[in-house]
Amino acid sequence: MAAFAIRTYGDPVLRQRASDVADIDASVRRLVDDMIDTMYDAAGLAVAAPQVGVEKRLFVYDLNDDQGPRAMINPVIEELDGEWTYDEGCLSVPGLYFTIRRPKDALVRGVDLDGNELRIEATTLEARMFQHEIEHLDGHLVLERLTPAQRKTAMRVLRERQVTDDRPRRGQSVVINEDGEIVDD
Repeated sequence: MAAFAIRTYGDPVLRQRASDVADIDASVRRLVDDMIDTMYDAAGLAVAAPQVGVEKRLFVYDLNDDQGPRAMINPVIEELDGEWTYDEGCLSVPGLYFTIRRPKDALVRGVDLDGNELRIEATTLEARMFQHEIEHLDGHLVLERLTPAQRKTAMRVLRERQVTDDRPRRGQSVVINEDGEIVDD
């Protein structure tokens, strides 16, 4: 059972820059455990602390690579390279996926839950996930990465859902390509 509700588009906490984690203590460890439960319950790849209403610079993730869930604390992107287009979603914008170009490779530095320094050279999906989650920590949503046409379509869909209170159910999704066209639903 999820320990937290995922905050969604419109919640002001998603627009705030998160503060650094000063000490990795029992409360941070408990927060990470609860965030992992929430991530799995939401069937997400990752969850940043602001998405559960906590303004701390940390996120949890599980790439389904047999390494299990992990946490990264106070992450920083040191380098980006290449380009890769992928249909990207966000738990805070449920049911919408966007064709987005991002750097293909990322060098990310941070700290794990034991206080050990991490330095990860990531590519494709892992690199994209790091970029996406760090943007959450900086108070940015995936909606800011959209082309003008995508944003127009996304805002229309979000308004329609808000007016009709038609929240997407798990498995109910829409993909919006770079031209703002709905290509899958």
